[in-house]
This record gives sequence, structure tokens and C-alpha cells, in this order.
Amino acid sequence: MPSRTYALFRNAILAERQVTCVYEGRHRELCPHIIGTNKSGEEAVLAWQFAGESSGSLPQWRCLKLANVSGARARDGRWYEGGSHRTTQTCVSDIDLDINVDVRGLRSR
Repeated sequence: MPSRTYALFRNAILAERQVTCVYEGRHRELCPHIIGTNKSGEEAVLAWQFAGESSGSLPQWRCLKLANVSGARARDGRWYEGGSHRTTQTCVSDIDLDINVDVRGLRSR
């Protein structure tokens, strides 16, 4: 059974809602795009971080292990996504939901 955090991120993808949370001790403001499990079987999400705190420059893609996320909240706001898709994502190996495939129907897996 998926965690509460997983359900929150999954519902945010379906509704194209932003998520705020704390990850690795930093406040993050994200638009989640792909959710499922990683190669180790852990719940994971690939998200576009557009604001908040970061060790690098923003915006950028983030791969989050959901077990390490705290204080997650969905909110309304502009939907952001990265313009660069030069490489295949490796964050989520077993994809449950991909916004471009399952929500927008833009491409097939």
C-alpha cells in the first residue's frame, strides 16, 4: 500500500498541482511529473523544482525518495516543467504515473 506522501504526490500529478515539502533539510517547491518506484523498490518522484532552497541553481529536475520527504502539501499555482529532455530519466524505474502519458496523453511509454 502506498504511503500518504506517495498518495499526495500522485494526486498532485493528476490535478497538476504544486507540492511544497522539506527534503534533505531544505524547503522545496515542486511540480511532480513522474511517480513510482526506483531500482531499489523505494517510492520515488521526478519533479521540477522551481523555487525554494537548493545546493545548486534553480530551476532544475529533482529525484526524491519519498521516504525522505516531510511536511508535503499540495497547493494551487502555475504548473512548471523543464524545457530540457536531453536524456532519459532514471529516477523512477517502475513508473506508476507520468503526467505526459497518463494525464496529458502527449506520448506513449
